[in-house]
Amino acid sequence: MFDLRKNIITKQFLVTILVIFSLQAIMLIIIFSDFFRFSAADIKALSLSNLKSQASQVEEYLSKGGNVLWFACDSVDYLLKTGSDDKIEAYLSSETKEMQNRSDRNFTGLYGVIGGKYMDGSGWIPPEDYDPYERDWYRSAIEAGGETVLTSPYLDVQTGQIVVSYCRMLSDGESVLSLDIVMDGVQKITEEMTMGNMGYGFIVDSNGLVVAHSEKSEIGKNYNDDPEKAWLMKQVTSNDVNEFEMILDGVDSTVFMDTIERDWHVFIVANNNLLYSQIRMQVVAGVLISTLIFAIIVLFSLYSINKIIRSEEKGEHIFSRMEEMNENIIRSLASTIDAKDRYTSGHSQRVADYAVRIAKKMGKSEEELKIIYFAGLLHDVGKIRVSEAVINKPGKLNEEEFDAMRVHPVSGYDILAGIHDDVRIGYAAKYHHERYDGKGYPNGLVGEDIPEIARIIAVADSYDAMASDRSYRSMLPQDKVRTEILNGKGTQFDPKIADIMLQIIDEDNSYELRQKTGHQWNILVVDDEQMNILEVKHIFKDMDEMNILTATDRKQTMELLSAADIDLILLDLKMPDVDGFTLYEEIRKDYSMPVILMTGDRSSETLNRIIDLKIDDYLTKPLNAAITREAIHGLLHKTFG
Repeated sequence: MFDLRKNIITKQFLVTILVIFSLQAIMLIIIFSDFFRFSAADIKALSLSNLKSQASQVEEYLSKGGNVLWFACDSVDYLLKTGSDDKIEAYLSSETKEMQNRSDRNFTGLYGVIGGKYMDGSGWIPPEDYDPYERDWYRSAIEAGGETVLTSPYLDVQTGQIVVSYCRMLSDGESVLSLDIVMDGVQKITEEMTMGNMGYGFIVDSNGLVVAHSEKSEIGKNYNDDPEKAWLMKQVTSNDVNEFEMILDGVDSTVFMDTIERDWHVFIVANNNLLYSQIRMQVVAGVLISTLIFAIIVLFSLYSINKIIRSEEKGEHIFSRMEEMNENIIRSLASTIDAKDRYTSGHSQRVADYAVRIAKKMGKSEEELKIIYFAGLLHDVGKIRVSEAVINKPGKLNEEEFDAMRVHPVSGYDILAGIHDDVRIGYAAKYHHERYDGKGYPNGLVGEDIPEIARIIAVADSYDAMASDRSYRSMLPQDKVRTEILNGKGTQFDPKIADIMLQIIDEDNSYELRQKTGHQWNILVVDDEQMNILEVKHIFKDMDEMNILTATDRKQTMELLSAADIDLILLDLKMPDVDGFTLYEEIRKDYSMPVILMTGDRSSETLNRIIDLKIDDYLTKPLNAAITREAIHGLLHKTFG
């Protein structure tokens, strides 16, 4: 008989663990897939913003040359009408020297055809066969009819460098003034387009000619002549896009693109493996931590079962302890479900408590109260299959999203069929959204055709929904909650059960039956290096419930401990006036809050000392944000519940 009971317990435990593991796996897939998708979108948006900033630098650099030429053209136009060739040549020469000193040495000089004569501010004398009227800068300026033109890059015959020219026709309709800009300045900006060494940048003109590139050997190539690069250029010309993915040079890449003045295209090509590596690491860390926690729970449970079986010879004791373990697992599952909704923490626990209060006033037995309690904890288990984005949506749900929420009672019923053999718990999950007037879901049951346990949970669930903060509104006042329950008698709620709930509300004079909000955790960070303190503050910058206090030495630490209610301490191992182990022993003389040691020392001696002193936990520097938050969260809730 004892062996039979042992086999039953083992089988029930394994089934429970298998179901919990499956639900946890589903939850992790949903949560981390959403996290990866949203984080990837944020990275792309940040990368595109970085590209636009770099493109603006290029455009600003080129525009500076256009402004210089515009001013020079006005001056030469004036001299052309009032002065002599000597004055114009003198102006071009002096302005060229002044421009290189004042503006940029890459602005090599002013030159052009002025009044039928070629003039060069840098003093360059062209060879006899040099015909300025056939040069691209002259023809482009004449065709533009007085507008400033930026030519395509070309090899300068004077300097042998790749340059572009700003040119403009003067008011006589024949003279043209031009300014050469060596591409070194644009090249320097382009070489800085690395996105933290995750990619590289380049610039091409409207014809596909590479104007600047992080790899200088690519400069001067025409990407329209390369099949792979030609496809990239086609994306630019055929689609109004800023980013797209492609395989470039055999690497899975994301391409970010922006167009600047003169139809030049600025690109940054990012290696996807590098771009998303940090997100992947965070996802892997989260999965590993969750799996580790689950494994610890399973191992502890196995150890507990083994110990129970060995120490208890009577079957009733074994079943009693097994029921307690199942209840703890059910509580953990309820907490896991509630964790998906950041606005209604503890919802399942509160619904269970309210349902038991109602059932006690209805005269239910202890056995019935236990089933009702479990039903309250598990009534929303079907939400494990609902996207976190839908659950936490702040506004009104669309029809598709509401359908996703409407199926959670059915999903819950299917899940609970494999967890608990009492069908009433499954009925509570399936029918707690039915209405007494038959207008509920999923089956539209009417009146007492709805199982009684579901009618109890429906009232408790609705009460907590109103007495809690939600994504779309704040907690309702108690009198408003009472009015809503009263108005729902006979339509939404069983009138007898609604009357009991009204009685409970009337007895709750101080409105204790509601969601408790606003708790603050005081975390003391003890570290003599400000960078480490700033790192911890950054990790918790978006968590309003975490109040970070800091100390840099032993004296400040002890003063803060005596002055403030500290919930947890992050303690550095190495400090100038005292080591972390000594300070920990001093703290333990008077205080019992959890302590986490921070250290870059991974030696076995240090780890053994941590174990010997029974320090609650330790973190390895540099701190990982996800692991740090999980360690602190776990210790706080383990200690304070």
